[in-house]
Amino acid sequence: MKPWHYDTSEQLDKTLAERLRHFPREPDMLVFGLRSAGAVLIRSWLRIYHRLSIVGRDNLPREGSYIIVANHASHLDTLAIVSALPLAKLHRVFPAAAKDFFFESLPRTALASILVNALPFDRQTHVRQSLSLCKAVLENTGNILLLYPEGTRSTTGEIGEFRPGISLLLAGSELPVVPCYLDGTFRAWPKGVWFPRPRKVRLLIGQPRHYASLKRGKEAAEAICRDLREAVLALSQQNE
Repeated sequence: MKPWHYDTSEQLDKTLAERLRHFPREPDMLVFGLRSAGAVLIRSWLRIYHRLSIVGRDNLPREGSYIIVANHASHLDTLAIVSALPLAKLHRVFPAAAKDFFFESLPRTALASILVNALPFDRQTHVRQSLSLCKAVLENTGNILLLYPEGTRSTTGEIGEFRPGISLLLAGSELPVVPCYLDGTFRAWPKGVWFPRPRKVRLLIGQPRHYASLKRGKEAAEAICRDLREAVLALSQQNE
């Protein structure tokens, strides 16, 4: 009979900030509990304070991993999109969040890690490393990755150009990508405003798209970015 050996978690000797910044994170029942409780409160707040309405929820795949892409104009965007997902998926959705903004101070790190399970994305110097991390997340069947291809929040509410990095995850892959459009989040909580205003928010969810027929390269990257942006713009026109 082999002797029983127990290895303690490598995270135990790290500070709270280091554990929260580390990704992938080890399962933590306390964090899961706080995130679940926070999700219930956030969903109630969005329904009451922002009168959140969701159109096209049936377009979200029921099985397997997939990517959600959307326009980005407010911190409310992530909260609204995560609120459209079943609570059972709460700990399997990973919104990509700017590492240089959300993972510098402990309060922001705690909010990003605990409340929305954010994936730290380095948009300045290690973009390919961050995309490799995204790919690893998606290889675990049932995970959902939330990306904002504009790269940052819009300061005008208009939809900017989509960056080509997302093509590295989609070109030649059967992975579904779901385009979404958020209306009202810019009016409710634009960049530079400390507290959200009581404005109506609407989320429109489009049909999944696939790019398995495209081979990686500059042309594929441009085609994917153009197609996804047009899909989001088309949803915005449906909202009018």
